[in-house]
Amino acid sequence: MKSVTKVTVLGPTGRLGRAICAAVLDAPDMELVGAIVRSQSAYLDEDVGEMLDRDTAGCRTTVPFEDALELSDIVIDASLPAMTVSVAERMAVQERKCGLVTGVTGFTTEQSERLATAAQRVPLLAAGNFSLGIAVIEALVEQAAILPAKDWDIEISETHHRLKADAPSGTALLLGHAAARGRGIHHEAMAVWAREGVTGPRRPGTIGYAVSRGGGIIGEHEVRLLSDMEDISISHRTHDRRVFARGAITAARWMCDAGTGREPGLYSMQDVVKA
Repeated sequence: MKSVTKVTVLGPTGRLGRAICAAVLDAPDMELVGAIVRSQSAYLDEDVGEMLDRDTAGCRTTVPFEDALELSDIVIDASLPAMTVSVAERMAVQERKCGLVTGVTGFTTEQSERLATAAQRVPLLAAGNFSLGIAVIEALVEQAAILPAKDWDIEISETHHRLKADAPSGTALLLGHAAARGRGIHHEAMAVWAREGVTGPRRPGTIGYAVSRGGGIIGEHEVRLLSDMEDISISHRTHDRRVFARGAITAARWMCDAGTGREPGLYSMQDVVKA
């Protein structure tokens, strides 16, 4: 009999968290055993199924993370950077190891370093975007960026809904880092975050970013490579937020690896799509 993967979701009340909970409840090979919210949440101690306007699921939202961790094979995170880091560090000191899959973005440099440290003891998959399509686009951008920087400029543009809090998006940064890897350069040294006023000529080799916010757009990203005589566009548009939930579920299955689990380390969606 095929084993069932037991899942805890961090941040189950937001748009992504709700979609992930629904996807777990619909998956025949998964069981939702934990849904962690903040102590001041309006949804505290509510059945997740009822929260989603479904039948009773038998899993209620709670605050104590360690209780859910004892029941879990994998944790899927759709919370906020501070909570992600806190949970990863708490998981690192637990004797029972299960994996953490996070789709949270907007980490500070210090938070990213703490996550990397936690990943030395916890299997941790950090996804700038859960979409499998974006994972493929990331690989394409890295490959295209081998074109000589003296002849080809790279510009990244992204558009999201008006409520998105971080900019550029985690996905735009993911693609920018892919371009930097393709060129063998340090991303932060060559990134241009904004342009205003008399900026002068474009510095060769830089990676430019442009950000738009408005309406209810789920996510649009485009990477353009431009030369004097031709240009290449690599783009991705999300039509349904469920694509992120499906990607999260795929990543969780990969992390559990038929019940044996991954070794501690820092993984990405590239590992998932290349498997």
